[in-house]
Amino acid sequence: MSELQISQNPDSKTGMVIRKPIEVVFEALINPAITTQFWFTASSGWLEQGKTVTWEWAMYAVAVEVTSLVVEPPTKLVLEWPGYVGITQVTWSLQPQPNQTTFVEVAETGFSGTAESIQQQVVDSTEGFCLVLAGLKAWLEHGIALNLVADRFPAGYHNAHEHSN
Repeated sequence: MSELQISQNPDSKTGMVIRKPIEVVFEALINPAITTQFWFTASSGWLEQGKTVTWEWAMYAVAVEVTSLVVEPPTKLVLEWPGYVGITQVTWSLQPQPNQTTFVEVAETGFSGTAESIQQQVVDSTEGFCLVLAGLKAWLEHGIALNLVADRFPAGYHNAHEHSN
């Protein structure tokens, strides 16, 4: 088996159309009363440029500090948070589309570690943000909480699967 090599540090990226106006979608990303309906379970406050807040996922007993580096309503949000191995940046780009819809793209950059570790971080990040976008879409368009993030890993999943690769 050959050793994995990468020539440049890859980023994760995904996107989706949300059938709501750009202002509504942007507020859903910065207002924890909305964001807690589809992503994390608690937040210490709204996202504001230069401000650090704490996000919690009670079902996983995890909390992280998130710093808003750029908040440019209603088109751009750049966050810094503790990634899988070190600090990474998450950029949300929103583009208005016809008929009061919005294309949302999210990218995470700055992964570090071994080539194998970076490869897994990119996969995990892309998978996670696909779930977040799907949850955002379901909540804003239909008022349905799909519990995608909450149901991703059942209790004990990591312990049972950590040595399966």
